[in-house]
Amino acid sequence: MTNLTERPSMAIPNTVQLLGPPQIHKPTAAKPNAASAELPPMPPCMDFFLKPVPNTPPKDFIKLLEKSWTHHPLTTLKLICNLRSHHPVTGNPNRVGFYAAALWLHKNHPKTLAVNLTLIAKLGCLKDLLEVLYRVMEGSDVRSNAKEEWERKKKAKVDRMCRSCGRPPMRKNKPCKRIKFSVSREARVLANKAKNEEAKKRSSELRKKKRVEKAKRAFEKYRKDSDYRFLHDRISDIFADLLRCDMENLKLGRIDKISLASKWCPSLDSSYDKSTLICESIAKRVFPRESCLEYEVIEEAHYVYRVRDRLRKEVLVPLRKALELPEVYMSAREWELVPYNRVSSVSMRKYKKLFLRHDNKRFIEYLEAKKNKKSEKGEKSKPLFPHEIIASVEKVRLLHAMPCDENDSQTVELQWKKLKQDFLIKGSFGDCIAVCDVSGSMGRRAMNVCVALGLLVSELSDNPWEGKVINFHKRPKLHKIEGTKLKSKVQLLKEMESGHQIDFQRVFKRVLEVGYYGKLRDEEMIERVFVFSNMEFDRASKYDWETEYRAIRTKFRKYGFNKVPELVFWNLGASKATLVPSKREGVVLVNGFSKKMLNLFLEKGGEMNANALTQSAISGEKYKNLVVVD
Repeated sequence: MTNLTERPSMAIPNTVQLLGPPQIHKPTAAKPNAASAELPPMPPCMDFFLKPVPNTPPKDFIKLLEKSWTHHPLTTLKLICNLRSHHPVTGNPNRVGFYAAALWLHKNHPKTLAVNLTLIAKLGCLKDLLEVLYRVMEGSDVRSNAKEEWERKKKAKVDRMCRSCGRPPMRKNKPCKRIKFSVSREARVLANKAKNEEAKKRSSELRKKKRVEKAKRAFEKYRKDSDYRFLHDRISDIFADLLRCDMENLKLGRIDKISLASKWCPSLDSSYDKSTLICESIAKRVFPRESCLEYEVIEEAHYVYRVRDRLRKEVLVPLRKALELPEVYMSAREWELVPYNRVSSVSMRKYKKLFLRHDNKRFIEYLEAKKNKKSEKGEKSKPLFPHEIIASVEKVRLLHAMPCDENDSQTVELQWKKLKQDFLIKGSFGDCIAVCDVSGSMGRRAMNVCVALGLLVSELSDNPWEGKVINFHKRPKLHKIEGTKLKSKVQLLKEMESGHQIDFQRVFKRVLEVGYYGKLRDEEMIERVFVFSNMEFDRASKYDWETEYRAIRTKFRKYGFNKVPELVFWNLGASKATLVPSKREGVVLVNGFSKKMLNLFLEKGGEMNANALTQSAISGEKYKNLVVVD
């Protein structure tokens, strides 16, 4: 988590004016009101927390947000911040939703957004502040438009390649006709060179023109829009304060106290800087005019040039080097110096093939050291989702012929082991068992989620349930998932026989058999049976649930068990992630998949309670200082 210096919620007086580049040229900060009193979350707030997923249509998302804000603004503000939280249990990462909510806040409650930026960055990432400012400047759909443009260019390139490949081959025996030109070859070469130079010149002029237009737009926005100016200044203040503090820590040799501000601070002339002129604002705050006698006598344009250059040379470069950011060594092609113990799990998965290609021996040694618990530091940052690790297993299996397969497998094994250890600390599933639908009707993502959760529950369960799962079938059986490798366990689970319906009575009979023959006491019987499928509950079985539940309860009491395990039926194929109100006794229905659902599943040991999840997600210390001011 980024180490952020605490800042007051009130905006500091602005003493820095934005100038922009030489081609183009003072805001007053608004004061926040008192924070509203905290109240318990209401149903609309729970809807806003549970229902949105990354692919939720923007209109539906904003509608849920508006209803939640109307009922309780402070709770909604906390839930918005939770959209960027990477807490392994209560976090609810949804970048698309967070940026949509942040833009809505800027439009409707700009001061509330601006005064809470420090806390937002603590819960998420400093880059979020820059992205919000960038989207306010360029529009909410700037990223989707850029993606569409990239895909259009890529498709055009592929089409050109296909057309060139589709040309008929030249006949070898047929003599080529020599084309006669009216000018010499040297003249044609010179003409073509001049043409290319002219094209380069036009492109360069066009880029300069676009850059100047962006700068003018940013300057005018800053000058005329007080809400944007307040947001811009607050973000600049946060970065400047952190960078000044980091430079002091660097001078004192306290490297572990340095934040990630230098990593996320935009480089000069980056896309963020060109669109918002943010580097100029940060540089002026780090090196104000009064900090150097020379600055007091030079022109503003010259002063801006000087401090921007100093920001790069004297602040960003040394701090980034001190942090040992892997990207710094990779961009410099210094692969032998990459500090693997500082590579996050997501980056490790992304760059492992590059590490194997450019630094094979040292990277393999690192993996071995991790495997034998000899490395001094573990992988930083948030862990991967269980289903993301399973997806990596499938990728390794499909590419088994590649030479890097063994190393990929080691990486996946370590990630799964770390994930298990994290959740064992959070809580145990010692009294649960999973029923997995691995039929062909399951989509790829639903299949990976089903396998991941089924395997995770089985490995976290205590004896006699450890390592056991039940297949989704009319005649379900209890399966023992054996093996030492994650790859083999996944394969065994996927090879279980699955059907299009399930007999719940037989499922509970398998559970009852284990309890009866294992001579378990009533308090040792499992609490919950999880069913992971892509089917609706009413279609999963041909029998009426009330009738089945009465029969199940009768059998359990007959064999000395007074409590019947709760059935949690999770329909992974649903488009919206939410808990479904159910009047059926002994069953909880869950639709869709999202990390917040997974967090509830993991934190509460499978106890699916919407209010409990909402409360736990926003009850941390970091949420207490959030305020609503307009």
